[in-house]
Amino acid sequence: MKTRAWILVLPLFTVAVLSPAIRAQQPSQQAGQPLTVASALAMAERQNLDLLAARAQRAVALAGVRIAGERPNPTASFATLRDTPHESLFFDQQIEIGGKRKDRIEVARQEGALTDGDIAALERQVRHNVRDAYFGLAHARAMTARQSDVLKLAQRLHDIAHARFDAGDVPQLEVTQAELEVARAQADFQVAQQEERVALSDLNALLNEPAATNWDFSDAFAILPPQATLDDLLARSGASNAEVARIVQEAKVEQSRTELLKAERIPNLGIEWGVDFNSPGRDGFREGPRGQITMDLPLFSRNQGEIAQSQATQAALSGELTAARRAVDAKVESAYFDLEARRTQAQLYRDRLVPASRNLEELAEESYRAGKANILMVLGAQQDVQQVQREYLDSLLAVQSAFAQLEESVGAPLD
Repeated sequence: MKTRAWILVLPLFTVAVLSPAIRAQQPSQQAGQPLTVASALAMAERQNLDLLAARAQRAVALAGVRIAGERPNPTASFATLRDTPHESLFFDQQIEIGGKRKDRIEVARQEGALTDGDIAALERQVRHNVRDAYFGLAHARAMTARQSDVLKLAQRLHDIAHARFDAGDVPQLEVTQAELEVARAQADFQVAQQEERVALSDLNALLNEPAATNWDFSDAFAILPPQATLDDLLARSGASNAEVARIVQEAKVEQSRTELLKAERIPNLGIEWGVDFNSPGRDGFREGPRGQITMDLPLFSRNQGEIAQSQATQAALSGELTAARRAVDAKVESAYFDLEARRTQAQLYRDRLVPASRNLEELAEESYRAGKANILMVLGAQQDVQQVQREYLDSLLAVQSAFAQLEESVGAPLD
């Protein structure tokens, strides 16, 4: 008898203990700042720390262009000898001919464009992450709201069971079962609240905002992503995909490097000029000018190996570009069809399954209230309804995740 008494009392004790703790841990009800997905993406564009750090590399690339444009400094020499002339002062200046400086600057500029490409690729990745985090938080909030509704439903079912027990229509077992469902719904609600806090923190980290900053999304899932034709997406990906763009830019760097290597085959001209002092003797002088011209003779090394290597690299990059374009097309096609499948699934849940599940929920509760069904049948029907609603929310999140993946595969904003 004592064991049976504890079985009946335990659910009531669980509900009494959990309720105050859950109320204490509920999120603040203060209204958050309005935040659409477009404004979140714009904020990350301005404030994301990874992007700010990457953009600082632009200054490094610009400095590289300045370095490439520097001209060689002259050399000054002064000598004192026992032989005549006793002193001499002369200057040596290397003069670049053949367009080397221009080609060197072009190589630096093309390498700087690689940095811009890396920054653009990171911008696409951050955009993907922010979109995922934004709708991840929207999904977490929807799950919290759903669990709140489930808790209210469980409490209402408990009240019905208790009223029917008082009327002598049902045994104590049904009241106990209803109390257990309330305790389970409260635990699930508490977990959903914690997951919402984690999702909020993840989004704020990407936006470089304080972790506790609250946002008002309104109904983030009200509108599905815009549609586009596959042909248009494939055409855009060919010009903006990060992987393809990087290979194209690497080919440009190598082409400019080849031109520089060819220009370097023309030797530089060395010009020396100066004055000798104190040369005594019959034909001596106190000061006398001197001059000299030097030039390397390109007899053995004319950058043959370097040019051949650069041209081979260009050929390899051409093959990589062909393979990358085909791989990107396949990735875009896969992401496109996945998005369409997810979109169809979400529309099916929205138009047919969710309305039907809500109707089933109302019918099950009314049947139990009228004494036409036992509590286990009602709980089974409610679990089916909850599963449908959870799958609907998951399908909405899957649509947005698939859109983010398609957008990154294309390499350009699609909304």
